[in-house]
Amino acid sequence: MTTVFVICAVALVLAAAITSFRLVRGPNSLDRLVAVDMLVALSVCGLAVWTAFTRDTTLISAIVALTLLGFIGSIAITRYRVPDTTVEEEPT
Repeated sequence: MTTVFVICAVALVLAAAITSFRLVRGPNSLDRLVAVDMLVALSVCGLAVWTAFTRDTTLISAIVALTLLGFIGSIAITRYRVPDTTVEEEPT
């Protein structure tokens, strides 16, 4: 059973690394916002795997709080997001 938890942890770390790359290199702000939301979701998944591994349920309230914070933050950011401006070349 420990092998399953190690595989889950490696997959979560790999997903976080790929998401961090998208956060840094995102072509626009919407890609970066989705990457931040994905990192919050990966944190929730990591806490859930840790809770299952240790069989300690004290982190469930933190998981719920982080999930609600991520959801409300995503809604607020997408509601008040200013669109990116693109500079178009002028014809010569």
